[in-house]
Amino acid sequence: MVYYFTSNVVDPPAFIYVGKDKVESTQLPRPPSNTPKFHADKLSSAHIYLRLPEGSDWESVPQDLLTDCAQLTKSNSIEGNKKDNINVVYTPWSNLKKDGSMAVGQVSFKDQRKVKKILVETRINAIVNRLNKTKEERFPDLAEEKEEREREIRNRENKAMLERKKEEARVAREHREKAWQKDHAYDDVFTEDALEASSNQNRDAGFYDDFL
Repeated sequence: MVYYFTSNVVDPPAFIYVGKDKVESTQLPRPPSNTPKFHADKLSSAHIYLRLPEGSDWESVPQDLLTDCAQLTKSNSIEGNKKDNINVVYTPWSNLKKDGSMAVGQVSFKDQRKVKKILVETRINAIVNRLNKTKEERFPDLAEEKEEREREIRNRENKAMLERKKEEARVAREHREKAWQKDHAYDDVFTEDALEASSNQNRDAGFYDDFL
């Protein structure tokens, strides 16, 4: 089971999701590598994932959306929900490190420089209640969802690549045409008709009288 929440502090709305418990959180299929994952620092908590819009970066998440994710993380920590001034850490999914010696739900990081902290001074009920009103329990085929999303992205990328190639071909064709025109700009000047028209040999005697 996966819980989905909708945050309307951004437009279009953002989707936040989490496994039912720490076991299910660890069993979620691999998300896109830049997906931010939030959890309470040094406390047991649910692992909250933020689905980023295509092209977005985990480091450029708007502050209001970060606050929503941090508040949701705090409220989904039994211990953290009772405390003030806790830290919520977040990092891209690709920065997570997990080995067999770790307890269920426990993770570490490959690069500490890619780990950011948010200080949550206190629970803000207005935010938590707003998010909880959007909560949905689903039993999705997350692997299929991920494949479908990646398929859509690949299709868009392929379409964009074809458009780029068409434009590059058009520009190259224009360059070739301009180069040909430049190289052959004086071709007509040296044709037999042009040379004959410019020659004085075939002009009648009156031409010289007019010229003088």
